[in-house]
Amino acid sequence: MSLKIGVRAVGFAAADSPLLVIILPASITLPPSLRDVDLATGGALERTLARGDFRGARDETLHLTGGTTGPARLLLVGTGTSTDRARALRRAASLAARQAQKMGVGRMGVWAAALSAADVEGMVIGLNLGCWEYSDLKTPPPEEERRAPLEEATLFLRDARRGRNAAAQGTAIAEGYDVARRLAMMPGNVCTPELLAETARSIADRHKLELTVLGRTEMEQEGMGSFLSVAAGTPQEPKLIALACRRGKRGAAPLVLVGKGLCFDTGGISIKPAERMEFMKFDMCGAAGVLGAIEAIARLKLKVNVIGLIGATTNMPSGTAVKPGDVVKASNGKSIEIINTDAEGRLVLADVLHYASRYSPAAVVDAATLTGACVVALGSGATGAMGNQEALVREVIDAAGRASEPAWQLPLWDVYREQIKSDVADIRNTGGRSAGAITAGLFLQEFVSYPWVHLDVAGTAYSETDLVVVPKGPTGVPVGTFVEFVRGRSR
Repeated sequence: MSLKIGVRAVGFAAADSPLLVIILPASITLPPSLRDVDLATGGALERTLARGDFRGARDETLHLTGGTTGPARLLLVGTGTSTDRARALRRAASLAARQAQKMGVGRMGVWAAALSAADVEGMVIGLNLGCWEYSDLKTPPPEEERRAPLEEATLFLRDARRGRNAAAQGTAIAEGYDVARRLAMMPGNVCTPELLAETARSIADRHKLELTVLGRTEMEQEGMGSFLSVAAGTPQEPKLIALACRRGKRGAAPLVLVGKGLCFDTGGISIKPAERMEFMKFDMCGAAGVLGAIEAIARLKLKVNVIGLIGATTNMPSGTAVKPGDVVKASNGKSIEIINTDAEGRLVLADVLHYASRYSPAAVVDAATLTGACVVALGSGATGAMGNQEALVREVIDAAGRASEPAWQLPLWDVYREQIKSDVADIRNTGGRSAGAITAGLFLQEFVSYPWVHLDVAGTAYSETDLVVVPKGPTGVPVGTFVEFVRGRSR
């Protein structure tokens, strides 16, 4: 669940905070709006800035203990010299909440003063991202060792009335991030295709949405040989989940969000190395992003028709598993030579993307932890974006920027398609190591008949190391990108 967010007018009321966070840019003198806080701390704040003990560099923090009156503690957090103010504030808020969670203060205040609505929304999202934890499967520590979880944050703003609406919007999006990160953090024996379907059912019930779930039998009837080839080695029932939020004009073409939901990916017969295979529980982050985005979109009450589609299964080796060299047929009639069973996400998405055509969509955006090649190309700093309409690709990249989830375009040039030609089928499922993210995108393009963008979130949906502002594990990407894209179309 997200933090309880309060908004109050800037004033001496901040003095009652057990922890007061002050977010400052690089090389700043004491702002006039902080005079009351400085007085409450006996001038410690101004002395700290004057001596250069805190210079406001990005991710710089300084903890000051308060006096007998005023805030019990102060935490200064720097934003550096970034020109992207909204992203810098969101990052600083996330770091502040993470520090507050470690301190066990229970509640905190954030001195924000003059902020735009977008800044407030981003800070609320950042606060929620920073204090998020997944402890469902852990034994609680002894009572004497427990610290109070961060449950409440109050923003002190110059315009509290306008800030409350922005904070509510941020909380709605934060709830979506919570859904996505919780699902992604679950181990593969907990987060199964059935659990994804149950989560979709819970979202549908909560917000009165339409839900359709196809199982193995229904997919066989649809001719989804590509999707089902991935599920051939597992006894778990694969699921194609369709979650519809229709709040736009009746009959208006919907936006469709598609997510890859490989609840665990061993690589199948082309099995992955044992080292670091445990991270393959995150191969369903695209699906988690779709569910999180639909949760947020429903809470925001956006006046637009949106369909969320998820292809969920596990990729396991067994006596019934698909083999390298096998040829399968997708629901659009194309035959596929399977060169590598570890290139399975595109096989699932092929049938799900074709299924999307029945909605006559205005646009489709899919997200998948699809290729290690994208991580090699862009690292963890940007999502790879590619599509069949330049204007739509730019629209999605702009939405990603607004969501502080940067994306970078990769080219779907025809010259790369030569790599996925097959000797025995219409197409093969991998083009080798060279341009691997691009050839995967070109493979997906074979199954779309509408405006479409593919997001390869392999490097951005989760991290195998601590990222300072969020811990090792799921980041919540692409929830924000999906939400901002849909919100942009709803205006």
